[in-house]
Amino acid sequence: MLHTRTTPAQRRRALRERLATGRLLQMPGAINPLSAKLIEDTGFEAAYLSGAVLAADLGLPDIGLTTVTEIAARAQQTTRATDLPVLIDADTGFGEPMNAARTVQLLEDAGLAGLHLEDQVNPKRCGHLDGKSVVERDTMSRRVRAAVDARRDPDFLLMARTDARAVEGLDAAIDRAKAYVDAGADAIFPEALANEAEFEAFRKAVDVPLLANMTEFGKGKLLTARALEDLGYNIALYPVTFLRLAMGAVEDGLRTVKAEGTQESLLPRMQTRSRLYELLDYEAYSSFDSAVFDFTLPPDA
Repeated sequence: MLHTRTTPAQRRRALRERLATGRLLQMPGAINPLSAKLIEDTGFEAAYLSGAVLAADLGLPDIGLTTVTEIAARAQQTTRATDLPVLIDADTGFGEPMNAARTVQLLEDAGLAGLHLEDQVNPKRCGHLDGKSVVERDTMSRRVRAAVDARRDPDFLLMARTDARAVEGLDAAIDRAKAYVDAGADAIFPEALANEAEFEAFRKAVDVPLLANMTEFGKGKLLTARALEDLGYNIALYPVTFLRLAMGAVEDGLRTVKAEGTQESLLPRMQTRSRLYELLDYEAYSSFDSAVFDFTLPPDA
């Protein structure tokens, strides 16, 4: 109803315990708090907040223009709406190591289960675009150590992302990942790996939970959950999938209304009013005030 039934500490422990099973955790990207509720209702065990999605929601490209306070506010709205553990994209930590430390504490306060920091320079860009640059390995290690020092809940997951594969090659990316683990990272996000052989090489070299980014239109092919589990990965991430689906549907709908002058032909493709109210748990609010839910929906509404 109004808030989640679980505490942030409980959700963080749940994520840690789930990763410890060794089974693949599929993690869809939420596009807003309501979609996070739908992710939970569909049976997934965790959700994700993508920096690209948070930027796009503001009409901005994913180049580091969002601020930590903006993403913390959006994160808090999402963690209020779902009992799932939520992992968030914290870009480069929004500045120097001290900024990364503040970012950790703000996102802890927002109720998240964890975050990932990356080793790109500012301004950053989407991890699957050409022309990326990465900071020195020691610079990123200082970011990670600052995040670890700032963390107050030991169950809050600190993941390090490396974009070095496309810049320095696979071996350098693996070396960076090991350095970030030594600096205190709990898990590693190797961005833009090219194929199964590279996923396998990373798994053999790094002995912490690994995330596989299954973003569309990227550098590598989209692997199935079964294939990723066989490769030993812990998280399969679908960061922008549902924003792309939603925006595609919105664009199609706008063109239809423009062309036909009515939305009548779109009705079979819409979520019904009754399904939306079910997802919002509308009826349960009557326990607070019986005047809230005192109506009957017409058939098929």
